[in-house]
Amino acid sequence: MFWKKDKENQAKVEWQSLDHIEQLNEVIEESHEKPVLIYKHSTRCGISGMTMSRLERGWTEDLNVLKTYYLDLIAYRDLSNEIANRFGVYHESPQVILIRNGNAVYNESHMGISADNIRLNIKKG
Repeated sequence: MFWKKDKENQAKVEWQSLDHIEQLNEVIEESHEKPVLIYKHSTRCGISGMTMSRLERGWTEDLNVLKTYYLDLIAYRDLSNEIANRFGVYHESPQVILIRNGNAVYNESHMGISADNIRLNIKKG
């Protein structure tokens, strides 16, 4: 191969399922202790699957400062809509939303989603 993957620093993403609206209050509370990342995923979209795979391949130990949530937005569309309303972030899929101190401080969708971009935005705050 013409590239080498640094498996030494690679880490597993510890996804927590986000599947009911009441959890959003927990997410907000947790975000006051540590940054929270929500990944909104469409199980019917190839781009969403590819993006999630790329994100997980780029995940390193330093990103484990985040609490990470996975939302199947096909199964829980009402929850996806509530996230958009509560955090003032236009709904897209796939999408990541970084929450700190109860506020969405960064969001990205489609091919803009990357571990590097998330890492940069963690460092900003």
